[in-house]
Amino acid sequence: MAQRLALQRLLSLPARGALASHGRAFGTSAGRRSTFNVQDGSDFQDRVVNSPKPVVVDFHAQWCGPCKILGPRLEKLVSKLEGKVLMAKVDIDDHTDLAIEYEVSAVPTVLAMKNGDIVDKFVGIKDEDQLEAFLKKLIGA
Repeated sequence: MAQRLALQRLLSLPARGALASHGRAFGTSAGRRSTFNVQDGSDFQDRVVNSPKPVVVDFHAQWCGPCKILGPRLEKLVSKLEGKVLMAKVDIDDHTDLAIEYEVSAVPTVLAMKNGDIVDKFVGIKDEDQLEAFLKKLIGA
């Protein structure tokens, strides 16, 4: 009986592709609200370029090993800043146009944006101390 219930729950979950296009299906902590998946160019314009708060933009790909390490590390540090900075995640395979527009030639690429302008950038993986310094510089702390 328990196995049947577990199987029913599993089968009722959306397909992996649906999860990828709409972000994570689980978790509603403060950290999750400050981090969002960009849906399209218009969404990027509204939530990143026009954001009154500084935004860290994580250009990543599902197949990128370093991205899988950097993303959660960056999300954790952004959530600790309690809304002082937002984090936008852009999958380059889903949003090639944005990757081209922002000259992303390797992943992970992380941009720091303030008032619609790129104020800092790095490519590759960073440790927590380097990420903290990057974020403090962005928020002026």
